[in-house]
Amino acid sequence: MKRLTRPVWMTGGIFFVSLGTVGIFLPLLPTVVFYLLAAWCFSKSHPEWAERLYNHPTHGHHLREWRDRRAVSRKGKIAAILAMTGSVGFVGLTLGWPWVLIPVGVLAVIGPWIWTRRE
Repeated sequence: MKRLTRPVWMTGGIFFVSLGTVGIFLPLLPTVVFYLLAAWCFSKSHPEWAERLYNHPTHGHHLREWRDRRAVSRKGKIAAILAMTGSVGFVGLTLGWPWVLIPVGVLAVIGPWIWTRRE
């Protein structure tokens, strides 16, 4: 069983790095959140790959701040809440009712949680 879990964690890490990289180019898809999930997966399969993410020149600071202090920068908080707010408008215009309730619910629950994290 132990042999099976390492490839599963590795696959998860690669999947989340891929999603995070796509998020660099698509504004409504987060980057750091997926890199955090990737680092967590890699820590269970290849810790040296997790360290590479923590030492990334652009996103490493945010990843280390979350890992060490559970902190989110003010700029990160504002960007996350604005992106969630934008997704409410986007879903409202494209899919309409009742689908717009999904991003509204995410914003209502996750928005305050993000805002109350330490900086």
